[in-house]
Amino acid sequence: MRLSFSFRRCLSLIWASPYSLIGLLIGAAGLCRGGRARLVQGVLEFHSPLIGWLLDWLPLRNVLAMTLGHTVIARHQEALEVTREHERVHVRQFERWGFLMGPAYLGCCLALWINGRDAYWDNPFEREAYEHSRP
Repeated sequence: MRLSFSFRRCLSLIWASPYSLIGLLIGAAGLCRGGRARLVQGVLEFHSPLIGWLLDWLPLRNVLAMTLGHTVIARHQEALEVTREHERVHVRQFERWGFLMGPAYLGCCLALWINGRDAYWDNPFEREAYEHSRP
């Protein structure tokens, strides 16, 4: 039983690894600029002012954190604590969708936007994350 869990865990890490690598690169850049990193529940969390600056370039306003595979990048430690449950849902989504997560997420955003709906709040990935992270 333990072997199958380890095998599944290994597969989920590999399946999400393209995005985890991007998160590691961004996180490493943040560390070079005075940021911090911590492993929490198998997810590597990074925060730094540089990451905050990068998050400001996203089309959404006031983004506190973002999940990339098995990494979460955030503006500051408090943002990681406030968004942890929500971001863990996204980690599980990356484990399910793997390298298809980016195209699937962005495809949903585009389809929603074309149909006059909110690309973030109506996105099924975000709806699932908010549904499972509410107290």
